[in-house]
Amino acid sequence: MDRALRLFINTALMLPYRWRVPLMGKFAAYVVAPLAGYPARIRANLAKVRPDLPESEIRRLCRAVPDNVGRTLIEIYSGAEFAAHARRSVISGPGLAALEAAREAGRPVVLVTGHFGNYDAARAALIGQGHNMGALYRAMANPYFNEHYVRAITAIGQPMFEQGKRGMIEMVRHLKSGGVLGILTDLHAPGGARTTFFGEVAKTSTVTADLALKFDALLIPVYAVRQPSGLDFEIILQEPVPATDPETMTQAVNDGLENLVRAHMEQWFWIHRRWKTKARPKKITQTD
Repeated sequence: MDRALRLFINTALMLPYRWRVPLMGKFAAYVVAPLAGYPARIRANLAKVRPDLPESEIRRLCRAVPDNVGRTLIEIYSGAEFAAHARRSVISGPGLAALEAAREAGRPVVLVTGHFGNYDAARAALIGQGHNMGALYRAMANPYFNEHYVRAITAIGQPMFEQGKRGMIEMVRHLKSGGVLGILTDLHAPGGARTTFFGEVAKTSTVTADLALKFDALLIPVYAVRQPSGLDFEIILQEPVPATDPETMTQAVNDGLENLVRAHMEQWFWIHRRWKTKARPKKITQTD
């Protein structure tokens, strides 16, 4: 599968940018998704948190979600060409002024994002605005895929910090110097906090809140919303999350992402197994 995917990616990269992105979207929606069983996973997730959706909308999302994922993949592999395109994005939202003020003050910023739209578009756009932005990433399980994936995300912008001891040391140094750090936290985290997402328990890493509290950094949610053209983005920086405690701050991030997903259902990666936590059994009281 990895070789076949790389072959298709390399072939697509030979096409003009405006053609390759929608082509990869269609390939993901009509070829990759059915083979990988994504429609069934999308349906299962929607049945759990949006059982009210009509069948017509579910069918639409079973095509539109993989389409967005495919577009995201080929955009990332387009490297500098994608970065140049993303830097033309409109940047807006209440968190923008706070980000600029932090840069002026030399204060570190943690930008928390999720698998929505194209998460790397925000990184490219902010680097284009002169922000010293690094990103924490988790290595792919497949070492062959990971090798060329890391090459691709590094081409968009640096520094990049691989999850692990060495990466964490470099990341902390970056924050202490007043840098900006981007982290995705909308995946299931086995040791994470029992937060909610779409009303259901979803274990979530509190790392962004932990870092913000430890290094007196601003915590700002940021998302790249894909526009109707399918190629362009609006980068939205939400309100900075008030510094309270890790669980409260993480829940606030979840709530902000949920509101955005509800407005753009096809742009979140519903292919992920986000809800793995079983409900706690009710305590049975024995009576004589």
